Amino acid sequence: MVRSLIARKSLADIVASGEAAQLPRSLSAFDLVALGVGATIGAGIFVLTGTAAANYAGPGLTLSFVLGGIACAFVALCYAELAAMVPAPGSTYTYAYATLGELCAWIIGWDLVLEYAMSAATVAVGWSGYVRSLLAHAGLRLPPVLTAAPFTALPGGGTAWFDLPAAAIVALLTLLLVRGNRESTRLNAAMVAIKVAIIVSFVGIGAAHVETGLWSPLVPENTGTFGEYGWSGVLRGAGVVFFAFIGFETVSAAAGETRRPQRDAPIGLLGSLAISTLLYVAVAAVLTGLVPYRALDVPDPIAKAVEVIGLGAFAVAIKLGAILGLTTSALAALYGQARIFYAMARDGLLPPAFARVHPRFHTPATSQIAIGAVTALAAALVPIDLLGELVSIGTLFAFVVICIAVLVLRRTDPARPRPFRVPGMPVVPILGILSCLGLMLGLPGDTWLRLGAWLALGLAIYFGYGRRAARSCRAGAPGPVEAPMP
Repeated sequence: MVRSLIARKSLADIVASGEAAQLPRSLSAFDLVALGVGATIGAGIFVLTGTAAANYAGPGLTLSFVLGGIACAFVALCYAELAAMVPAPGSTYTYAYATLGELCAWIIGWDLVLEYAMSAATVAVGWSGYVRSLLAHAGLRLPPVLTAAPFTALPGGGTAWFDLPAAAIVALLTLLLVRGNRESTRLNAAMVAIKVAIIVSFVGIGAAHVETGLWSPLVPENTGTFGEYGWSGVLRGAGVVFFAFIGFETVSAAAGETRRPQRDAPIGLLGSLAISTLLYVAVAAVLTGLVPYRALDVPDPIAKAVEVIGLGAFAVAIKLGAILGLTTSALAALYGQARIFYAMARDGLLPPAFARVHPRFHTPATSQIAIGAVTALAAALVPIDLLGELVSIGTLFAFVVICIAVLVLRRTDPARPRPFRVPGMPVVPILGILSCLGLMLGLPGDTWLRLGAWLALGLAIYFGYGRRAARSCRAGAPGPVEAPMP
């Protein structure tokens, strides 16, 4: 039993399985940068900026984004080394299997289910809010009971049933992803270009109207409770908005589908993170310089800031940009989750159906549809604040494992060619571990309890099914692990 828990896949086997995978290598470095920016610039910038500023950091939100960006930079360097060295589907899960063994790989894979699915659900809820706001400009309103999670109090009395627009966008994006990578990446690149142009326009126009007095004090005095303003609020704000940075990780999940992964993966990871961090810091500074931070706890904070300075027409463009941004973010999260399922099923930890590739579209359609259904359900039924906290702690946990994996592989397989090497070893991975742990400590205690409950459920599934099935898979037991869809 102990041997199966620590069983590892050799890097040679992982690379070979990636080369043998039925997912085509059709993506370029540009596609990866666009995918990373598309995944990253979403709910974090259009929704959670307002929540984090109003409830935790105040104008110090800019410092929160700087802290988050620094932590991500350490992690991104580690991701770049692993993605270039091990270009196979599965991202963090695959790297953990090669370095820390099967049990750890299962824990990380199960954690990534939480991260990606809840990320897409969070973005979908934010998308719903902006779409409703845009429709209101045209005099169209959906029934209130179909616009929020169950038991959410409605302004006119009563409670909501479920968030129909949030579930609908997840379903539509799932169908798009089932049809193929090229169609998805082309649409993603076009939407990314539009939303980045709108964000840059907001920063440029808003900067001319900033009231610097709103930045003072930059770090509001703490209320006496940890995480409510003060430097602890900056730390908690960084932990909450860390959700905004997770998109670049999707690039590593797509490394196995690039034409030149050794070159393209590092460019995609580091390029998308750099672009996203600069935009986040700029938007946070302008946003808190236009609107008093306590007034930013709204579903569409950037649109509110534009309306404050009297640019109502531009507010419509901002909402359109937000809708596009949230769409690409959800698209990338759903894409990454299906690849995690696909990799786990190839190893026998999940049923073989999740490794089936569609004979026409050449995508892991079963995995894509299954995760789309679960995500749509979460988007319809779970409030956005709860979803965001779950995503942040799950992501930080996975990032810690990535940094550990780099350290382990440098010791256990030092001779393996590394097209990209993390500079400053072992300082950079250690700083990545410490940064992520520090941000995790800034999150609320009940978030830790939910993570623990999720991992406990995952361990029950592993010991009840995954361990035995993976052992049979390694022994060559019959059964199609990569069978095409009928």
